[in-house]
Amino acid sequence: MLAEVWSCLTIRRRRQFWLISILMVTTSLLEIISIGSLLPFLSVLIDPDIVYQHPMAQSAIQLLSLNNSSQIILPITLAFISAIIISSVARLILLYAITRFTYSVGADISIEVFRRTLYQNYSVHLGRNSSEIINGITAKTNNVIHGVLAPTLILISSSVMLLGIALLLFYIDIKTSLIMTISLLIFYFGIILVTRKKLNKNSIIIAQQSTMIIKLIQEGLGGIRDIIVDKNQEHYCILYRKTDRPFRIASSINQFISGSPRYVVEAFGMVLIVTIAYSFVNSGNNVAIIFPLLGTLALGAQKALPALQKLYGAYSDIKGSMQSLKDVTKLLKQPISLFLNKDIVEPMPFKKTIYLKNVYYSYKGDDSWVLKNIDLKIFKGDKVGIIGETGTGKSTLTDIIMGLLSPTNGAIIVDGEKVNSKNIANWQAHIAHVPQNIYLSDGTIEDNIAFGIPRKDINFNLVRESAKRAKILKFIEKTPNKYQTMVGECGVQLSGGQRQRIGIARALYKKADILFLDEATSALDNETERMVMEEIGQLNKEITIFIVAHRLSTLDNCNKIIKIDKNHMVSIKKYNEK
Repeated sequence: MLAEVWSCLTIRRRRQFWLISILMVTTSLLEIISIGSLLPFLSVLIDPDIVYQHPMAQSAIQLLSLNNSSQIILPITLAFISAIIISSVARLILLYAITRFTYSVGADISIEVFRRTLYQNYSVHLGRNSSEIINGITAKTNNVIHGVLAPTLILISSSVMLLGIALLLFYIDIKTSLIMTISLLIFYFGIILVTRKKLNKNSIIIAQQSTMIIKLIQEGLGGIRDIIVDKNQEHYCILYRKTDRPFRIASSINQFISGSPRYVVEAFGMVLIVTIAYSFVNSGNNVAIIFPLLGTLALGAQKALPALQKLYGAYSDIKGSMQSLKDVTKLLKQPISLFLNKDIVEPMPFKKTIYLKNVYYSYKGDDSWVLKNIDLKIFKGDKVGIIGETGTGKSTLTDIIMGLLSPTNGAIIVDGEKVNSKNIANWQAHIAHVPQNIYLSDGTIEDNIAFGIPRKDINFNLVRESAKRAKILKFIEKTPNKYQTMVGECGVQLSGGQRQRIGIARALYKKADILFLDEATSALDNETERMVMEEIGQLNKEITIFIVAHRLSTLDNCNKIIKIDKNHMVSIKKYNEK
């Protein structure tokens, strides 16, 4: 799992990781120096002559021109204080570097998951729940940051730190250090064996329930009008409680498992140090000799125990977040076709015809056909009406023509060239689409007409002309803020008809030469619909228009009408024959 995450890192992030690794080693060395400097410090306090007469201290004594043993106390004290300060500063720098790095990698992962999700085919989006994706991009990515990436770096740095401290303590007193090390390792390995199954189980609960929480929030807020009218608030509160509670309990248990050994180990470590001190004194050793040794061992243990607890905490955090890591990794591995990853796409040639050749389509991939044996030819500049009863496949047909869905059998052929996975983006460069349910972002009217265009690149004159053709110009220019009027989330500040006209203006702003109107005027009154359709009918004669509608009056300007019957066959009529 971690190897797959590593493969997704940029070269810059990998370099940062190796720099942090160097910083980890450096910090560990400084920590070892600060612990090791305690031994001469305590020794010089008890008996300065011991240090003053030591062969290794002679070069420093001569350099500092020290004349007697009492003069060595100040330099040793300052050296010890300096070692502590430098070590602390290094640890602060390492903490900042690790925190900044993990959050930066988390941002990279979240952005990449979002990018890969947006670049998936329309059929992929139809086949999965949006709450799963939202949870993967937000909560599960955060879980990977806090539960995997940061703990992994902490695990590495704590391991390096513990190794350095252990080597120092072994050098000072190998027998005592071995007793302490073996005792602590047995204790922690015992905890790991006892808790690992619970951590794995909880990681699955956390991953599953967090997705369900997002799903319930979406459903609750998305259907708020019906919930208020039907008085179903308590029903959704009960469902949310049943979903949220197991998530919180599993999270709290993992947190407890991660942090609880610390308190036992601290007490165990102190008892161990006291026992070792008692055995040293009881064995008749000189207190002046064993006191600096005990002090150094105690400081080493005091530094090692938090590092050991961090190492165990990091391990339990990683185990408790493995399912989230698996889910995020799966999203990171979503394939992207190379042609979809282009910013600028040249439209494929379209000067004559769109030919649907023996098109069949099934959502399940079997013989439960939504459309079958569709064989028709559309000429450039045609105004094509599509009618039929609800559920007969009108929207599916337009999705296939737009390249959102690929035919199960058959093909779409444009000017003799088959539309396929390699040129689908070039084909879609011709198309503008107005669905029945218009999506409006929580921005201004101008932003929503020039949807997806950076504000600095918006052509205001084209925005105004598109609004005029969509018959919403008067409404916009009567509002106090005109084109800068905020529409609210999903256009909540606008009526259904106003939202649809902004959607039509959006399609006209694109200046595409193929326009799809999928029940795009269903929320308009008859007079407004008539005026909008007249404007659309007066567009450039080279523009090919597909209009899905239930009312024949909407199709007055069409020169062809495609009727989809219950048996999914297609009949084509000239308008004057209908």
